Amino acid sequence: MTDPATRHPTPERHRGTGGDSPAGLDLGRLSHYLAEHRPDLATAPLRAELITGGRSNLTYLLRAGGQELVLRRPPLGHVLATAHDMAREFRVISALAPTDVPVPDAVLLCSDPDVLGAPFYLMRRVPGEVFRSRQQTDGLTAEQRHGLAMAMMDTLAALHTVEPEAVGLADFGRPDGYLARQVRRWAGQLDRSRSRPMPGIDELRDLLAATAPEGRNAGRIVHGDYRLDNLLATVDPVTVAGVLDWEMATLGDPLADLGLLLTYWEVLGGRDIADGNPVADGLGPRAGFPTGTELIDRYVDRSAVDVGPLHWHIALGCFKLAVICEGIHYRYTLGQTLGEGFDTIGDMVAPLVAHGLNAVRES
Repeated sequence: MTDPATRHPTPERHRGTGGDSPAGLDLGRLSHYLAEHRPDLATAPLRAELITGGRSNLTYLLRAGGQELVLRRPPLGHVLATAHDMAREFRVISALAPTDVPVPDAVLLCSDPDVLGAPFYLMRRVPGEVFRSRQQTDGLTAEQRHGLAMAMMDTLAALHTVEPEAVGLADFGRPDGYLARQVRRWAGQLDRSRSRPMPGIDELRDLLAATAPEGRNAGRIVHGDYRLDNLLATVDPVTVAGVLDWEMATLGDPLADLGLLLTYWEVLGGRDIADGNPVADGLGPRAGFPTGTELIDRYVDRSAVDVGPLHWHIALGCFKLAVICEGIHYRYTLGQTLGEGFDTIGDMVAPLVAHGLNAVRES
């Protein structure tokens, strides 16, 4: 649940230590760094705007040297270990550039946290729209909704057919034991985000750990947070212009991507969670898009992945999203979030846990 590169909501401007800087970005220090490492981007005063709408990483529209770039950095304050890995994201979009998977052009990675208080990277801005809210998707025709959903699945199938060795990502992860490791990883993140009782979440964790399947499709590139609002898209014509938010990408079982996508689409985008939820209000059947079954049928037609039952993977998706929502809620209580929409994100934890328990018991 990370921030895309462009958002339709009006960018927010704040004063920071670098003059007219957005919160979390010191333009003075950034300008000095670019002058040393990319002088072509430091030929004029930098201007930046915080792009609102995301829920985790901070994303800024940066105008530098006559170019429009996007700067990504981790959130302020409480940061879950490995969950905001800028170097990982930079590496994977660089590797995928020559493939059929649309990604922004990677420009510059800074791993030195002393420059902005955290590692960051720059990529070129990709024209397109991130469809997140009902305000946006209600204006689409039924044909456009269907086209976007199918393009989303075609792009995911394209990703899962990329051979890691062919793009220099053979060492990008450890496919063996990936699913069991995912449970352990998010259990650890949960323990770092605990600030209140969360009934049922420990039971969900234990059931997932006890029933983790062997990955039938291990060794493929997994995005880690694939969904419609992590894509830059156009609707005239319908196309996916860029896939965003790769910091959780790895080598593993592509069914994890499908399970998480269905969690967003059918659980949070279904009809039993109130309209206006802050995570997936404009996604899924409730917003007029095709059903999850239609998505999977399209994916199967476009890929060689053995899908099979997805109950366990949906349960893992519910657990993962519950942990992420709780981490964001925790940062909100500490006053470490920027933008709007964080005050109710903690309300998503309980229904995600409930759906996860139901799904894992069906697996």
